[in-house]
Amino acid sequence: MSKKAYINRSDVKAYLASTDPTVLNYIEQCEVQIDKLAEIGFQLSKERHLPTLLNLIIEEGMRITNSDGGTLYLKTEDDRLAFEIMKTNSLGTNWGGVSETPIPEFIYPVKLYMENGEANDHMISAHVGLSGETLNIPDAYENEVFDFSGTKAFDSKNNYRSKSFLCIAMKNHESDIIGVLQLINAADPETGEIIPFSDDMQKLIESLASQAAVAITTVRLIEGLETLLESFIQLIADAIDEKSPYTGGHCSRVPALAIMLAEKVNQTTEGTFADINFSREDMDELRIAAWLHDVGKITTPEYVVDKATKLETIYDRVHEMNTRFEVLKRDAEIECLKAIAETPDKKAELELEKIAKLEQLEDDQKFLNECNTGGEFMAGDKKDRVNEIAKYRIVLNGEEQNLLPEDWVLNLNISRGTLNDSEREKINDHIVVTIDMLEKLPFPKHLKRVPEFAGGHHETMIGTGYPRGLKKEDMSVQARIMGIADIFEALTASDRPYKKGKTLSEAMRIMGFFKADHHIDADLFDVFLSEGVFQDYAEQFLDKKYIDEVNVQQYLDIEPKALSA
Repeated sequence: MSKKAYINRSDVKAYLASTDPTVLNYIEQCEVQIDKLAEIGFQLSKERHLPTLLNLIIEEGMRITNSDGGTLYLKTEDDRLAFEIMKTNSLGTNWGGVSETPIPEFIYPVKLYMENGEANDHMISAHVGLSGETLNIPDAYENEVFDFSGTKAFDSKNNYRSKSFLCIAMKNHESDIIGVLQLINAADPETGEIIPFSDDMQKLIESLASQAAVAITTVRLIEGLETLLESFIQLIADAIDEKSPYTGGHCSRVPALAIMLAEKVNQTTEGTFADINFSREDMDELRIAAWLHDVGKITTPEYVVDKATKLETIYDRVHEMNTRFEVLKRDAEIECLKAIAETPDKKAELELEKIAKLEQLEDDQKFLNECNTGGEFMAGDKKDRVNEIAKYRIVLNGEEQNLLPEDWVLNLNISRGTLNDSEREKINDHIVVTIDMLEKLPFPKHLKRVPEFAGGHHETMIGTGYPRGLKKEDMSVQARIMGIADIFEALTASDRPYKKGKTLSEAMRIMGFFKADHHIDADLFDVFLSEGVFQDYAEQFLDKKYIDEVNVQQYLDIEPKALSA
């Protein structure tokens, strides 16, 4: 069996060095170009920012061909070639892409078709954009096939001469033309003389254009998926907004506040967060989690989410209660008239008794209406009074019964707020539903922690929160940021049905208690204070009447309470 002969590249180079140095030099140049092209391909494949990607494409094209200028076009949906980048080194021109100078407004996209529907074949870029044919033109001024009048006008204005052109279509994996790469004025490396683009250069740029098209398509696909995800998130937020206008504002403000705080944490160079460095992907993950943190409220009944008063369900039963009081007052009037008819000599005494009874009913009615708002703490004596009033007897539909049904008494005796225990449980359950819903979604790798971030905003630092009773060490920094953002937004919100918005100082006083009680992350709250996050948020989202002076140092000085062993 014959053995295959393997040729050692080093031996070949040594042989050529001694016999034909010119061939060796050519081979080495080819090796360098191939290695560089492979490196460019790797860079193109990993770049995810479109302007940076486009800039990389044109710079490498100009470098490979030693060109003075270059233009990169991308095809639009209305059959035009939009200028994305324009560069001319000798003129110092660098427009579009990552440059601070955008494409000038007077430079319009190139039409691929004329007004009459015919192909715009007289323009070099349009011809390539339609046909996919590579055009290598040694001298534009000697070419009579294509219209270079615009180029010549540019040259005249800028004391320039656009001579050699290499125009190549960028085709994606489906062979669709997505753009055009145009290079101008290749120069001899040694003399600097403008020369035509060689066949070798053309092949290299065609390879670059092919890789570039795939990279651009990939980036656009990723951007499209991200846009789809963003739109879906917005759709969910809109659904919550439609369900309850009170949570819709919350869903949009919490992400803004969470990102504000995360950015300040990112800028911290000392202390607990000195080593924290959130990437762009980390920030996107947090923002998406913030948008979705209350998605579970879609399943929460509207009458619970929007419950503005204690007696509210589908409607506010306080109106029915007030009607019952009017019945009692009417009955008191009737009883008085009957008594006077039976004992006329006691009319004055009976009138006084009636007035006293009506005044008592008025006072009781006013008291219950105040209880219904849920604005104040219901102490034991207030609950006792509700219970006594509830026992007043009234005849409804021919049946004598208590003035207030047991369910009304239960709701009017809610200690704080407007929700009873059962309703509070339904509200709290939204976070369980949120986590369950988000954990079922197949998030990509860079969004895998969205359920954890979104699901932790009702936890505390000492395990007294819900739904999982997590402690600080069990939670990511982002989840703890969510907690502060959620609470502060809720305190300062003025669109809730069950409370008025609090001023900055009132909200900070409550947040100070939360800091002391380990309800929120003390270190994060200090950043929230010292970096003025609360102030920045207030200026953007709060009415001026809620923005007052806050003694920041007072809350920075608060020390969390010592925990028992």
